[in-house]
Parts: sequence; structure tokens; C-alpha cells
Amino acid sequence: MKKQALSLIMSFVMVISLTACGSNGDVTVTESALDMNIAMITDSGDITDQSFNQLTYESCKAWSDINDVTFMYYKPENDTDEARNASVEQAVLDGANIIMLPGYMFASTIVTQPQLYPDVKFVALDVSADSICQEGVGQSYNSNLYDYDVTDYYNEENVYCCTFQEEVSGYMAGYAAVKSGYRHLGFLGGTFSSAVTRYGYGYLQGIDAAARELGVIDNILVEYVYGGQFWGDDDITGVMDTWYGEKKVEVVFACGGAIYTSAAEAAAKTGGKIIGVDSDQQPVIDGVYGRGMTVTSAMKGISEAVDTILTDIRDGNWSEHAGRIENLGMVSDNPEENYVQLPIKSTQWNTIFAEDDYRQLVKSIYSGEVQISDDISFMPDTAVKVLNYGSIK
Repeated sequence: MKKQALSLIMSFVMVISLTACGSNGDVTVTESALDMNIAMITDSGDITDQSFNQLTYESCKAWSDINDVTFMYYKPENDTDEARNASVEQAVLDGANIIMLPGYMFASTIVTQPQLYPDVKFVALDVSADSICQEGVGQSYNSNLYDYDVTDYYNEENVYCCTFQEEVSGYMAGYAAVKSGYRHLGFLGGTFSSAVTRYGYGYLQGIDAAARELGVIDNILVEYVYGGQFWGDDDITGVMDTWYGEKKVEVVFACGGAIYTSAAEAAAKTGGKIIGVDSDQQPVIDGVYGRGMTVTSAMKGISEAVDTILTDIRDGNWSEHAGRIENLGMVSDNPEENYVQLPIKSTQWNTIFAEDDYRQLVKSIYSGEVQISDDISFMPDTAVKVLNYGSIK
């Protein structure tokens, strides 16, 4: 009887071993992949925001489908830390052992939840050391990161965080816009968050640099505002109507989830232009609001970051990431290899700023010849005129 039981067990182990080493399409499914159960929690948006949440969702789902790994996403009941943490709890109850958290709003979750679930790996995209310290220290935080040890405020063993050098792709977008002939530009941000502000301040630096090179400083005007949220509405559309209509703004960098809808609605009435954010938004914006509306998009490599971390977890290399807070950006003088870039296929190149000019700009940034500040403690000092309206909401 014992021999029969042992034989059955050995047969079962052999089947599992063969399955673990078998292939799923062109991808080998490893034993560790079979144990992966991935969950994603949305922040204040959802997986149809055409921006950060959607790109994270699509990247996680694509990787999970290829690797035959269980994947689910959860949308919190409301926009609070408590609701986001409740979604984490539900995901764990449902068996998740890898939880993807897209956006700075999850800093509070990183401070409180990983220690409760030490067997779960937490991957936080766009959560910085500064955000973690701010949540961990509380009201006494003095905004000087160097006065604190960020590892005091989160569980290093099961957390990986990364941020992106948004100021770089923002710079590229602003530089390209001025080189392409636009002289009255706008920036519509979501909230006054670090990622959005880095995009905006990089945008201003790029505008200023291109204006200096072309000798058109006095001809440039930039309107700058935050919507106070990550979606469009009538109030924000009204401001954009004024920009494109009365003020004759030519192009707006719409930076903050689905807030682009307000800018695009207004732009469609006047033939105005849009610069997208996070991913290549040209197919969506042009598809809904009019062909040729999207000049370019300031992108960051969310898909690449998701693919890298999930593949390394699958391959047993979590220890190379645990406890790290990486700032992902320029890694090559080849544009397509960087975590921050403009989309080569959909950007509206011209005789003044062609693809070759963009590639040269990337080389100059990568070599350090072009310096871009990531300091968001104050607005960049520019020679071009900037009208800062604060926040609409």
C-alpha cells in the first residue's frame, strides 16, 4: 500500500516537473512562474485612463498571458489610502503573492502593508523615497530626504520601488515643440505631484533651451496650470477653451491620466495640438478627437519596468531588486533603449526637427552635454515668459 502511494506521488512529481520545464508558445514556463499570482491595484484612476493605470494593467496582463500566470486587477472603492489598502487585503485573500502598485498614491500602502504580508512581493511604480518618508514621518517631515533613512519606514525584504526621470522626456517634448515652430505653448498637469511636476519643469527647460538656440526667446509664451485631478471635466475644459480660443495657445502638454480629455475637447474646436504623456497617446487622441492632433508624447518605460521585474521574479532574482528604490531614465544613446523617450513612429517630425535631430538630442543628454534639472522645489528660471496659474481645483 505504501509502495503504491509512493509510486503515485512520484508520478505526480514527474508530471509537475515536466510541466514546469515545458514551453508555453515561445516562452519557457519555469517552476517559479507556476507559483506566481499577480494582482494590480489601481490608484485614483482605472484601467481605461489611457495613461499610467492602463499601461501598467496592459503590461502586467500581457506578461501574465505569455507566461501563463494568474493575474487580476482591483479598483478601490474610493480614492483613499484605506480603500487602496483594503484592495491589497482582498488581493492577498484571493491568493496574490505579487502586488503591482502604480502611482505615488501608494506611498502610504508601502509604509503600512508589506510588513503585514511578508510573503507577498510589492512592486511600486512611481513611488519615491521622498513620498515614503513623507508618509512614514508624517507632519513633522521637513522635506529634506537626506535627514532621514528611508529604510526605517518600509519593509525592505518584500518591496521594490522605482521612479522615472520624467523631467527628461518632458524636456524632449518641450524642445521638440519649439523646434517644430510652436510659440504659444501650454502645460496642463494633473495634481501637484512629483512625477507630474518633473514632467512640467522638464518641459519648461526644453522649451527654454530650444528658444535660446533659435533666438526666439521673446516670441515664446507658456501658460502653466494644474487641474487638481487626474480626469477632465467641464471646469477644466472651460479653461482649455479659453487657452485655445481667446489666448490662441497652439499646443498643450496634457499631463495627468485622463485629464487630456479636457484639453483635447477644446483643441478639437480650434485645430489645436496636444502632447501626450506616459505612453504613445497618438492613436487614442487622434482616433477620438481628430487626425494630426498629437504632436508627440513624453513617454516613460512602464512596460519595460514591468517586464523586467516580473521576469526577474520568475527567474528567482528577486533579491537583486528587494529594498531598492531605482530612478529609471537614460541608459543609452539609442532612444529606443531608454526608459524615457519620444515615440519615433508617431512624432510629427519636420525639416527643422527631424528624427535625426531627436537622436542627436538623445546623445547629448546621455553624454551629459545637455543638463536637465530634476529639482522640483521651485519652478525653473527660464528666459521665456511663463504664466503660472497654480491649480484650477
